[in-house]
Amino acid sequence: MFSNCPIKGNFEKGTRPFFVKQKMLIKMRVTVNFQLKKSKAREDDKCPVYLRCTLDGERFELSTGIFILPDLWSSGRQEPRGKTEEALVVKNRLGKVATQVQDAFNLLESTEEHFTIFDLKEKLLSPKKKVGLISVFDSVIKDIEARVGVDYSQGTLKHYKTSRERIKGFISFQFKRQEFPVSSVDYGFINAMDVYLKQKFRVKPNTAVTYHKHLKKVLNTAVGLNYINANPYERFKVVRNESHRDYLTLQELDKIRRKGISTQRLGLVRDIFVFACYTGLGYAELKKLSREHIHLGDDGNEWIVIDRNKTDIRCRIPLLDQAKDILKKYERHPVFGITGKLLPINSNQKMNEYLKELAAICKIDKNLTMHVSRHTFATSVTLTNGVPIETVSSMLGHTSIKTTQIYARIVDKKISEDMKKLNAIL
Repeated sequence: MFSNCPIKGNFEKGTRPFFVKQKMLIKMRVTVNFQLKKSKAREDDKCPVYLRCTLDGERFELSTGIFILPDLWSSGRQEPRGKTEEALVVKNRLGKVATQVQDAFNLLESTEEHFTIFDLKEKLLSPKKKVGLISVFDSVIKDIEARVGVDYSQGTLKHYKTSRERIKGFISFQFKRQEFPVSSVDYGFINAMDVYLKQKFRVKPNTAVTYHKHLKKVLNTAVGLNYINANPYERFKVVRNESHRDYLTLQELDKIRRKGISTQRLGLVRDIFVFACYTGLGYAELKKLSREHIHLGDDGNEWIVIDRNKTDIRCRIPLLDQAKDILKKYERHPVFGITGKLLPINSNQKMNEYLKELAAICKIDKNLTMHVSRHTFATSVTLTNGVPIETVSSMLGHTSIKTTQIYARIVDKKISEDMKKLNAIL
């Protein structure tokens, strides 16, 4: 955990430079504390937990490689709050770190007549061993597997496994080997991998960004575990292109709502799609939506309160009348009695397949998918009607308002186009 640590010694002045064991007199103890470094928060707002060891007034700090949200950390108890699965996992990992420190101290005390705080840190950092990139990737994937349903989705796990195979394929192609030392990953490695992905798989820039994002996380983990001193992505810039996001205008949405549909299958798909357009829920949230997610707000209105699978962020969405009508329509559906779910939704693949039929019937020349409903909520239903971007971002469960600003730019572009048309007429 601590090998190749880049952390500089943080020692207090005016203390004794070494320790002397004194039999039958004073038995020295090592003090272990854990501190959250809010100043080193990642983009997802999670902060690293640092180990602080103190011996007779002298101390040093090391990263544990563990990250957690500040709201979930108790500074007083120096551990995660509550008894969630994530909290228990982190507590267990911190307990193992504390045990490592005590074991290292006990070994020094039993084998050395004199030892310094430098000796304790060195003992924690050794033995140094070469660690492979794919090995670290496997550790990250194993961690994600344990947290699926907690703060990761099955889809995210699948994407990380795909990235692992792509990067392993690159290592095999470029270096004719199955593994590559994580300490040897540099700017050249990342750049060569980028070229390989774009040439071999013809991936688009935004798809390549996903692979880079996953590798960057793996390398951050390697930094946290002290396998490498710094993440080479600090020098490599990944550029994401602003992709086209289909959405429906209010006129198109109304056209779908009012279209007479004779088949029950398409009628159901239409209703669920429209419900998503008026709530902004993604497929995963629609799939798990149940009565427990419907709350009466202080304003007397019904709200959906649900955690997004993708980001684990809690969304609070006031129910509009159009969405209420659809929930009422299906409140006696057999699926509610069997599963407790509020909407009888098909698989995402089937939903998208049937939405193509719906678009054809309604004569809407757009690639209709379930995600288009979320885009429609962000643009036509909310931002276009003056709902503040901060409110929209909160309802969508975005981790950063920068993501929501993409929709705001789409709305601005549409306004500009409409005004140009008006100007031409005038």
